[in-house]
Amino acid sequence: MTDWYYADATHTRQGPIPAAELLRLSQAGRIDDRTLVWRDGLAEWVTLDAVRGELDGAGATAPAASEWTLEALAPTPPPGADDAPPAPGDAWRPVTESAVAAVPAAGASEASPYAPPTAPLARADTVVHGGEVVYAGFWKRLAAYFIDAMVVGMASMLVAVIVGGFIGGILSVSGVAGDLGFALIQILANLLSLAVTAVYYAWFHASNAMATPGKMAVGIKVVRTSGERISLLRGIGRYFATVLSAMILMIGFLMAGFTQRKQALHDMVCDTLVVDKWAFTDRPELQRRELGTVTVVVLAIFGALFGLALLVVLAAIGFAAM
Repeated sequence: MTDWYYADATHTRQGPIPAAELLRLSQAGRIDDRTLVWRDGLAEWVTLDAVRGELDGAGATAPAASEWTLEALAPTPPPGADDAPPAPGDAWRPVTESAVAAVPAAGASEASPYAPPTAPLARADTVVHGGEVVYAGFWKRLAAYFIDAMVVGMASMLVAVIVGGFIGGILSVSGVAGDLGFALIQILANLLSLAVTAVYYAWFHASNAMATPGKMAVGIKVVRTSGERISLLRGIGRYFATVLSAMILMIGFLMAGFTQRKQALHDMVCDTLVVDKWAFTDRPELQRRELGTVTVVVLAIFGALFGLALLVVLAAIGFAAM
């Protein structure tokens, strides 16, 4: 009986299981023809579809999953075996509990035929070309920006308060106070805020997730135009390239709404794309073109807040004019 292993939806190895059980999982819809499988003798992981013929042949003669018992596994004894014990050296031996327990556990030894496969699974961030790529449009990116702005804003404020208070205390003790001390603290706070924000975006974009928390929430990620993960240095450069997008009256950001691959100006400068999280993977069919619930909710909340703020400003102007 050949043991099989398969990779589940999270790229985690499962097994060993017999061929009949692998077929049962396929028939139940828990795995499909694109699922990676492996058995002893294969040089690397292959898709289930590639070994379907072998599995169908094995499954036709294998007992059902409910029949995998000690009795089913035991060979039929020769005539008269019940009356006399087998002589030493006989090929036939009944399967017993102790015999089953003696089988090495999976992973017990690299040389054991029961050891788990050594053929590597594909990494979760492996670039897969050939499938459709859904680019993230302006509204998804805007919703992600709102979420990230809240997160990084609170982090920057916390760091600035702690460090600013510490530096302010030192300046007071050293006799540097007044406008000069306040100006130094302001400059330091702004530099810290800039550094925290740059590291936040660059580190998350260069991580395995290839996305900030905001982008993760709406289901998008940042990649090279080749689909590969960007480096930390490119991530830092991309953040500072957003200054170019902002300098031209924010038109650089608006370009993400009408360019061919939904690229903003800083994406073009840094050779990056913002795409659906399933783009350039082995599951391109999971990509979504619609905005999604998170995007709609975030845009609605910030739209309402913006409208409320606008009403307050207009009301203040009206009262001042009276």
